[in-house]
Amino acid sequence: MTARHPLHPAIVHFPIACWTLAAATDFASLSLGELAWRWSAGLLAVGCGMALLAMATGLVELSRIPEGPALRDTWLHMCCMLTASGSFATRLLSRLGHMRPLPPDGWSLSLDVCGLIALIVGGWLGGRLVYGHGLGRI
Repeated sequence: MTARHPLHPAIVHFPIACWTLAAATDFASLSLGELAWRWSAGLLAVGCGMALLAMATGLVELSRIPEGPALRDTWLHMCCMLTASGSFATRLLSRLGHMRPLPPDGWSLSLDVCGLIALIVGGWLGGRLVYGHGLGRI
């Protein structure tokens, strides 16, 4: 019997970390100024790029999920993560001026909050898929 190690759970840590740190730097910039928010654009860009890879590997894994509660949780997980991806991609693109990052404003901070909430719920659902439904285990 060969062990199967799905790529999706290994890759998702990168966009989660990048997006969380990007939101943290945006909020830290309220007191630290430009020093903090300059990091946000790079973190958002890396997070969005890695999210595309995570989504592709997740779609490959989708065909292996059995019908029933696990598949329902998978669809909820996907919806949450697409919401997070959309929020952070919009955040990145809306705060670029001539390909240079701009300081966060109320709109971008709202996108950060929306993205973080979707990321937390989606991450919880992803953990439930692995630990509750036993998906991706050897």
